[in-house]
Amino acid sequence: MMITKKVKTIAAVTLGSCLICVSAYAAGTEKSSKYPSEPIHEVEFYGNPASSISAGVSVPAGSSYLFTSGTVPPVLNKEGKTVYERYGDTKTQGIGILKEIEKQLKDKGLTLADVAYLRVYITADAAKEGKFDYQGWFDAYAQFFGNEANPVKPARSTVGVAGLVNSDWLIEIEAVAVYPKHHNQN
Repeated sequence: MMITKKVKTIAAVTLGSCLICVSAYAAGTEKSSKYPSEPIHEVEFYGNPASSISAGVSVPAGSSYLFTSGTVPPVLNKEGKTVYERYGDTKTQGIGILKEIEKQLKDKGLTLADVAYLRVYITADAAKEGKFDYQGWFDAYAQFFGNEANPVKPARSTVGVAGLVNSDWLIEIEAVAVYPKHHNQN
C-alpha cells in the first residue's frame, strides 16, 4: 500500500513537471521572429562585407533554380605526362571549371552573377607535398566572383576530400543559380 502511494506521488510530480515544461516551452515560442515579416522580392546576399563569400543567401518564394552537377576540369593536353600537363594545378582546374559553369549558365539565360551557392570538392595535390591547395582555388574563385566585373559573392562550401572519380582531378564544383524574378525560363 505504501509503495502504491509513493508510485502515485512520483507519477503526479512527473506529470506536473511535464505540464510546466510544456507551458514554458509554448510561452517561449511566442517570441517574434528575427526575420522581417515582409516578403523577399529579390535574392539577398548577407554576411561580412570584407569576406570573399556570403554567409548566406535569401531567395524569394516562387523562385526557380538551376543546379549544376559536379563540373570537372577540362582536358588541357590529353597526351600530357603529368596531372599538371593534362589538367593543370588546382587554380588552373578551378578556372577551367568556372568557365564551363559559365557556359552552362549562359545556355539557360543566366550568368555567374545569378549564382547563389557553390559547393567545391578539393583533393590533395601530390606536387604540393600532398596538401590541399585551397589558395589555388581561392585565387581561381576571385577571378569570377567578388570583383568589379561580378561583385556577387555566393555562399560557398569548400571541402577537402580523399579523391574524385578521376585521380587527375584536383577539384570539382557544383553551382546553384537563381533565375531573376521576371525571367522567361522556357
